[in-house]
Amino acid sequence: MTVSCPALFFSAPASGQGKTTITAGIARYHKNQGRDVRVFKTGPDYLDPLILERASGNPVTQLDLWMVGEEACKQYLYEAAQQADLILVEGVMGMFDGNPSGADMAEFFGIPVAAIIDARSMAQTFGALAYGLATYRESIHFAGVIANAIGSQRHEQLITESMPDTVELLACLHRSDAMVLPERHLGLVHPHEVDDMDARLDGIADIIAQAGLTVLPEAVEFVAGNIPEITPQTVDGKLQGKTIGIAKDDAFTFIYAANEKLLRALGAELVYFSPLSDSTLPDVDALWFPGGYPELHMKALQDNDEIKRAIGDFFQSGKKILAECGGMLYLQETLTSLAGETFNMVGLIPGDGVMRERGGCQGMQIAPLMGEAAEGDVRAHAHHRSRSENILEPLAYGRRLRHSAPGEPIVVSGGLTATYLHLYFPSNPRVVAQLFV
Repeated sequence: MTVSCPALFFSAPASGQGKTTITAGIARYHKNQGRDVRVFKTGPDYLDPLILERASGNPVTQLDLWMVGEEACKQYLYEAAQQADLILVEGVMGMFDGNPSGADMAEFFGIPVAAIIDARSMAQTFGALAYGLATYRESIHFAGVIANAIGSQRHEQLITESMPDTVELLACLHRSDAMVLPERHLGLVHPHEVDDMDARLDGIADIIAQAGLTVLPEAVEFVAGNIPEITPQTVDGKLQGKTIGIAKDDAFTFIYAANEKLLRALGAELVYFSPLSDSTLPDVDALWFPGGYPELHMKALQDNDEIKRAIGDFFQSGKKILAECGGMLYLQETLTSLAGETFNMVGLIPGDGVMRERGGCQGMQIAPLMGEAAEGDVRAHAHHRSRSENILEPLAYGRRLRHSAPGEPIVVSGGLTATYLHLYFPSNPRVVAQLFV
């Protein structure tokens, strides 16, 4: 059984070409026309989906053939196509970067690709780059290219004249402050921090309309995925009736909706608290500290002694705690800013976090949460601009997909499991449940 829906996949030759801005602008344009727009983000990203969700008015789900899995990706697109008037998928990095890449995703689902190319600092070479993206892999349905950040009418003329007859130039978007969304070191700024975000998105939608990027793409047929039903019995009812407290505020925002959905399907109740502003913990059976931006709120986190004591008491009770990336930095002893100022964190485990101007780590890894036993593997990714020093002896290290060097350390102390890795819970529900009971 299949269902069809107009769909388009946005890619680029590299990061920073304007994929999120243009995808969001097209989504907002069609939303403003009364259409049901469903947007997906390729790869493990927390920030771009928030922008795309704000633009489209619908939740945004990650698609990744490895992390999420082929069958789950099929099901997500199939379900969206049953209701949507338009499906948009934003790629990750460059079109052919990674394994699997955005090109692999587009080819697997037969979604036509529109490549966004930032035309700054080039003229006739634009056409050669467009031709290369269009012809590098013949099995991909290539819809055309969008020229972004055009500097002038003369620049647009040069770009247009450079295009080969076999590749369509879908639109030229001129350089404008209105086409820029605020960024920081790990990506775009959270939309709730931008007071005029909706006005910005409407402005981008207007620019998209003026450029002629409003025609619905051709329909693509999607088939249902074969994924097992998740119920409390999947994990022998271990999370049934359990309450999990999740840190969620401006310092802790990196939470996959799929992870929350899985915990609820396994029978858990989810409640939220703020390490920035709350003085007590909710009455819960386990805690989850996801990643985020603790480095932007170090003094407030340091000064909230009441919640730090409450977390310490919870840890001493032996109950389970999961801390990922920024959550791990918060539960360690100190965190040092780029300016060299050190702040005291919760101090549940040894470790000193140090922010870095560049470097860090990113990429997919397997998290062996039960040592070397394969049944303990959870799919995950790393993305950070810090290092963690003086830590406990790790239980294990993440395994990189195509590199022999050890990945991120995973440390365990009492009921606490801490790592830089961001876990994708649906990849191994049984092991994830063990983190909370």
